[in-house]
Formats: sequence, structure tokens, C-alpha cells
Amino acid sequence: MLIHQYGAFYFIIFIHSYIHTFIHSPMSELQSKAPTDSDTTITELMIPSYANFGGKIHGGILLSLMDKVAFACATKHAGNYCVTVSVEEVDFLQAVEVGDLVSMMARVNYVGNTSLVVGIKVTAENVKKRHVKHTNTSYFTMVAKEDDQLVTVPPLLLNTMEEVRRFAEALYRKKLKKYYREQMKEVKKNDLNELLTLLNDERCEVRLK
Repeated sequence: MLIHQYGAFYFIIFIHSYIHTFIHSPMSELQSKAPTDSDTTITELMIPSYANFGGKIHGGILLSLMDKVAFACATKHAGNYCVTVSVEEVDFLQAVEVGDLVSMMARVNYVGNTSLVVGIKVTAENVKKRHVKHTNTSYFTMVAKEDDQLVTVPPLLLNTMEEVRRFAEALYRKKLKKYYREQMKEVKKNDLNELLTLLNDERCEVRLK
């Protein structure tokens, strides 16, 4: 849609329409909050006990820290306890070394009724060389709870085109995720011969018993 001749125009109209509906929903009884209101950064020194056998920092350590900063960011926006529902796009772009200062920068990119999507950018700084590298970008979907019940979160106040873009991208990821689930259901319906055909030229050996 965005690469169509008039794609950008219709994209803005779509977002404006969505936000108008969103603001005039029952959720609008809650005061809107800007993404910057809940910006959260956690910085931690990578110590030897965090390393794997290769001397690099365990991916699990980084995931744990990302989950922590996602919780803090989502909770600040929601004003309630938040729990992780799913994690998307956990790509480890570069290795993190012992001694690096790792920073997790989190911001709320999207809110639904009870859910929030927190975008996280991870950087690792070599303080001796004064070199900073981007190591991870990920998106955590959280839901707000109170007394073990889901609760409505405040709407998101979008003040810049960058914030609009991030909100829209979260919508696209949501739609793609739904499409992916539907496609996977179709794959599971395939008969054995169709499944075996999919394995042609793959690096596997089938020995059915």
C-alpha cells in the first residue's frame, strides 16, 4: 500500500481514521499518555558470569533484561502490573562482550484495549574504545492486570510522525501475525504427501516407520 502512487496519502487517512475511532472509544475515559511519558532505559555491566563457553554474553541474559525493561515501561504507561504475552523479532545482530555496558531503551509503540506493544532497542558500549553498537531490536506484547483481571490501558497520544509510524507498524505486525497463524493451520491440514513434497531439497532424511 505504501509504494502505491497514492499509498502515502491513504496510509495517513487510514491512521487518522483509526486514531479517531480509538480516541472516541470507551477507553478515552482514561487520560491519554505520550510514548515519551513511559520511556525507560536500563543499563547494566556485562560481567563474566553472564558469558557462555565462547566468552560472549548469553542470549538468555539479554532476553531477561529486555523483559525487565518491557515490564517497567508498560507498567509506567498502564499504571498497573503488566505481564508478557509474546515476544517478536528477537534477532541477535551482534555479539555482546564481557565488560560491555548494555543499554535497553524501551518505549510504548502501540496500545489496544488491555494490551501494549513495547519496542526495545539494545546497544552495547565498549567503554575503552568508546564504541557503541546496536545489538538487538525487539517488540514485547504486554497486558495490564489488576487482581488477576485484565484492565484497560490509557490511549496513546501520538505527537510526531515517527510515533504514528511505529503505531502503524505495530498494527501491521498484528495483522501479519494473525495471517501467519491462519496459514500454519492450513499447513497442519495438509496430507502426508503434501508435507513430504515440502521437504524436497531440504537437509533432512525421512525414515517413516
